[in-house]
Amino acid sequence: MDMNEGKDLSDRTFWLAKEDEVKRAETTDVYFLYTLRVLEKKGLNPRVVMEVYLRNVPYPDSWGVVTGIYEVAKLLEGLPLNVKAMEEGEVFLTSPESVIYEPVLQIDGRYRDFAQYENPILGLICMSSGISSKAARVKMYAGEKFVFSFGTRRAHPILAPTIERATFIGGFDSVSNILGAKLMGKKPVGTMPHALIQCFGDQEITWKSFDEVMPPEVPRIALVDTFSDEKTEAIMAFEALGDRLYGIRLDTPRSRRGDWRKIIEEVRWELKIRGAEDVKIFISGGLDEDVILELGDIVDGFGIGTKVSNAPTFDFSAKIVELIVGGRDIFRAKRGDIGGRKEVYRKKDSFDDIITFYKNPKPEGYYPLLSDLIVDGKIVRNFKNLDDIRNSVLSKIKILKETKPNLSWI
Repeated sequence: MDMNEGKDLSDRTFWLAKEDEVKRAETTDVYFLYTLRVLEKKGLNPRVVMEVYLRNVPYPDSWGVVTGIYEVAKLLEGLPLNVKAMEEGEVFLTSPESVIYEPVLQIDGRYRDFAQYENPILGLICMSSGISSKAARVKMYAGEKFVFSFGTRRAHPILAPTIERATFIGGFDSVSNILGAKLMGKKPVGTMPHALIQCFGDQEITWKSFDEVMPPEVPRIALVDTFSDEKTEAIMAFEALGDRLYGIRLDTPRSRRGDWRKIIEEVRWELKIRGAEDVKIFISGGLDEDVILELGDIVDGFGIGTKVSNAPTFDFSAKIVELIVGGRDIFRAKRGDIGGRKEVYRKKDSFDDIITFYKNPKPEGYYPLLSDLIVDGKIVRNFKNLDDIRNSVLSKIKILKETKPNLSWI
């Protein structure tokens, strides 16, 4: 009997690209292979400068958090290229009203040496940056309140570590996915699902069983909206666990919420008069920035799922902006784009950015956002640890919350 009989794939179980297939550029669009064939046949392999950039973010403001830079470095390592890029987790600005843009990545090299990698370059940056940027907005409004990610169930499982990493860099305090947390060197966090309570058929027995079985380091957070209303179950949870109850989680579906603020206030009041004012209140279920703004003053933390794990992908583009022939810049941008290699400068402790042609002098009082990532095929930048990247993002979104970014060019 053929061992592959009844299967739809002969060399793998899931419809997934393997790491070596990505490195061999087998996940690219075929027209890049057509391009390489034509260029090779005609003996053409110009030295070009390609920039990766974004002109619009899918939000009313004009900033994003770029992630995936380190992944691109690992993808292009060993190729005869020079690459400059922003730092992982850097905040970049956009200007929808202008043709000017901030490149987050620049590639300098012979086009045939990297043309086939355009697909994975963009793929590594687009999705990750979309998630980290959404996470940063959520954390901006949550402030000091605890925010944890549990949205990987809504995404392809192979992407779980990427999603959790981007979410953490964007400012989230913890993640729930086991592998994502493991690769980051973190402990996953979580409470309990409705399914656990449904299996027992009794809330109090479930909460007490959880308390009996789980080790002390796991917080006793009771889910309180399974069979009865939130207030009733919150009281039941406190009466069942007493001082061992660390917190409660409300995961009320939208169809049952009514005035959610009043429901939470009821719960808070009833717990407080029973001496349980220290019991934390966490909420989850389709949360977005608007809910955080509305309820951030009366809850202690937020569980954010699909809104971040499936955040809008950032539509970065990768375009040639010039050729280098005999040491001279030959500007050659497509219609609608602007030619010439660019530099991005920022004034310290602000988001006052200036774009200029790379040969122009550095504006006084500004520092460059683009720096060497790869030189002659070798990665020359030390990768920062995740905590340092996250802390940098947190410090920047505090400034963004108070000031309006400004992007200009000279």
